[in-house]
Amino acid sequence: MYLKTKYKLSMACMALVLMACKTPVASTSNLTPTATETTAANTAVVPMAGNTWKSTKEKAGGQIEEQGITGWSDPQVYFTTYARVAKPGTMKVWLNLRVPEGKTKLQVEALGKTKAVSAQGSTLQEHYVGEWQVADTGYVAFTIKGITKKGNDFADIASIKLAGEAIDAQTAYVKSNEGNFFYWGRRGPSVHLNYPLPENTDVEWFYNELTVPEGNDVIGSYFMANGFAEGYFGIQVNSASERRILFSVWSPFNTDDPNSIPDDQKIKLLKKGEGVYTGEFGNEGSGGQSFLKYNWKPGTTYKFLLQGKPSGDDHTTYTAYFFAPEKNEWLLIASFRRPKTYTYLKRTHSFLENFIPEYGDVERKVLFSNQWARDVKGNWIELSRAQFTADNTARVGYRMDYGGGQSGNSFYLRNCGFFSDYTPMRSWFERPATGKAPEINLESL
Repeated sequence: MYLKTKYKLSMACMALVLMACKTPVASTSNLTPTATETTAANTAVVPMAGNTWKSTKEKAGGQIEEQGITGWSDPQVYFTTYARVAKPGTMKVWLNLRVPEGKTKLQVEALGKTKAVSAQGSTLQEHYVGEWQVADTGYVAFTIKGITKKGNDFADIASIKLAGEAIDAQTAYVKSNEGNFFYWGRRGPSVHLNYPLPENTDVEWFYNELTVPEGNDVIGSYFMANGFAEGYFGIQVNSASERRILFSVWSPFNTDDPNSIPDDQKIKLLKKGEGVYTGEFGNEGSGGQSFLKYNWKPGTTYKFLLQGKPSGDDHTTYTAYFFAPEKNEWLLIASFRRPKTYTYLKRTHSFLENFIPEYGDVERKVLFSNQWARDVKGNWIELSRAQFTADNTARVGYRMDYGGGQSGNSFYLRNCGFFSDYTPMRSWFERPATGKAPEINLESL
């Protein structure tokens, strides 16, 4: 009896083993990856704070702060995070988040594919979202939307983790806040065109023409036409209702606080045009600032003229004029005297920057044409070559949506918006020379 029972049990166990062997193994493609996979070298942890934009500029309903997305209560609000991949392949995605109370369900959309993830728990932890196939290099936008929530907020999200074949050391994103890069990264890369001047020539005047194409007058843009070693001169979009012509000269005293500049190193105003505001500026160096509120228009070409010459006893005077086609006249912006400086114009350049981080996800472009320099002997010299460069945000590889070059009779600059092509830094470009110097009665200005 005992042997018979033992035999039956053995046969039953064998049958179970055989059945288990015949049972299909579940696919792991939709399962949470193992710890080994998540700690592989081809992993990128993308902080929300430096790489994310909110769907609305309103402060209510959710914020992007140094710790990431917080206070996300409004179901109409969503967030988009960007990272640039340098090769195709598979890409697994996690969200590092906490749910202050209750449960939440989120949706992540990228590359035309949407996946949902449910989460709970009031401490930060990684939640696996799913796998995507990256077909080409370039920026990937991860749009995160709230589907349902049982608490007041959907979730606080600190970062997105990416891992897989498409992720490597060349994956571009703002990696940390060291050097205040969450701020600079969200502003986006600044881009420049540098116009070389002839050697051994004292250049007193610099002339340039600027056109902002229709649709590129994005809030937060500074389209800088006439840059020089000690300052800059161009036009801005300051808000939906205000635009400015801005001319500034740095103090020789190196500080971000204008109040700390010694009296003998302050920029002195000599004269200014009608309606022009003058004062001091700080935060990015310090010095004298002037601006005229002026409703300039996209699609219209504006002319800029800058004079720089020594004014004796170790001082240099810089004077800026803006040609308003709407008025058909040259307008004086301001004339500043810079102490401890004895020079003619050096390092002539143009640049494009975004100075409001909330608009760092919007592309903008500007055209520069017909650049000329005039030496102290009265000779006009055409500047038809330019070298493209970009700021530290671009140089360290945190943002790669930067570009510049030559188009038709103009040079151009573009930045922000996470376009996937970019211009190699220090590239040289040449526009067709016009051979026609500006016709300006300098004595009448």
